[in-house]
Amino acid sequence: MAINLVGGCRVSDMREGAPAVEGTLRIWNRIGRATGAQAISLRVMEFAPGLSPGIRNDADDEILYILERGHPARMSEPQTATIFIDGHRHDIGPDTGIYIRPNDTYVIDNSGPDSIVIISAQCPDPDRAPRFVEPPALSSDQLRSDRPPMVRLADQRVQPTADRWYRVLVDDEIGSTQVTQFVGSIPPGRAPDHFHNYEEVLFILKGAGRMWAGETSTPIAAGSCIYLPKGQVHCVENTGEGELRLLGVFYPAGSPSVRYDA
Repeated sequence: MAINLVGGCRVSDMREGAPAVEGTLRIWNRIGRATGAQAISLRVMEFAPGLSPGIRNDADDEILYILERGHPARMSEPQTATIFIDGHRHDIGPDTGIYIRPNDTYVIDNSGPDSIVIISAQCPDPDRAPRFVEPPALSSDQLRSDRPPMVRLADQRVQPTADRWYRVLVDDEIGSTQVTQFVGSIPPGRAPDHFHNYEEVLFILKGAGRMWAGETSTPIAAGSCIYLPKGQVHCVENTGEGELRLLGVFYPAGSPSVRYDA
């Protein structure tokens, strides 16, 4: 059940409620205008083996993050998947950020054996059901001739901030001038409360902690989806003994290191 904290902060689980289903695709809409966001969304997309329907991106920037490939009990088995963006082929792997430009159509071809989970954020949120279309003809070309649309986490520079670090994946370097996507690491403990001048969604990749908004809080763990309004005083506390790692997307674009003390 979704938890609403002070100021409009919202926390929910990634697979809470019944998903929308279209072909090989299941979608859980976690955050958007329908849940109180101003201009940002977050949805969990699970692609079963096979070729997905074509998904049309209209006037917004859509940012994807590849979360899972393969079942943990069978990680030794090969798991292959491809994304076709306007017909152009790109092999995909875990911990990869992908920029879907306005007016692009994408298709996921999952060769199995297990489902692939992708976290999607759209800015501005179109506030409607996904637009499924007939996909364009699929090409064997590996890359488009302009900027590559994807960035692997392992290839990005670690940027330290005090006792934390973050790595930026999607920003204007690959064409998204509206949105920034990053992965951040939080050590055990609680940092000072702060706020940002942007709207933000978070997805907890691993670890456990508490999400604080003002004097209110709720537990969070891997799979928690969090919405933070612009200017919301908050803090992510790591209550475990190891790393808490999160995926963040914010709008308008900027640096994850910019924050203001409460």
